[in-house]
Amino acid sequence: MQQDMSATIKTLITALSSFNDFSRVEARKALESMGSQAVPYLIEALKHPDYLRRWEAAKALGEIKDPKAAPALVEALEDDKFDVRWLAANALIEMNVKALRPLFKALIEHADSILLRQGAHHVLHDLAKGELRTYLVPVLIDLENLDSAHLPTEASYALESLEKAKIL
Repeated sequence: MQQDMSATIKTLITALSSFNDFSRVEARKALESMGSQAVPYLIEALKHPDYLRRWEAAKALGEIKDPKAAPALVEALEDDKFDVRWLAANALIEMNVKALRPLFKALIEHADSILLRQGAHHVLHDLAKGELRTYLVPVLIDLENLDSAHLPTEASYALESLEKAKIL
């Protein structure tokens, strides 16, 4: 049974590269309906050389909202295609606070990545509402500053503060 499901998911993942829009969308919707079962395969699809497969995988992960995909979506913020980066950011926004730990860790380790900074800004700007605003605005300010020297410190402090407040 598990082997059949795995084969089905692999077939659907392959269909995400189809030039036939209908087939591609149907495959994505079928994967979305499988929820967390499809997540490991969609994470792999985010790394595939085919742009359509990465695009559809990012879109599906945004619909599924499984926090296990957050680290891979953070990596996809550095995809060479703008559309994939945008969908990855939107998927992280859909995960809300569950996306923050991997996002802050990436900012701490790769503060000099322009694409990561742009994607992180998009995510944090959307999430900086209500209680989260206090924690996220200092990081947003650093993201807007072209000098990334203080970003790892701000991201680290925000992560620590969110954990201390038991938000993460």
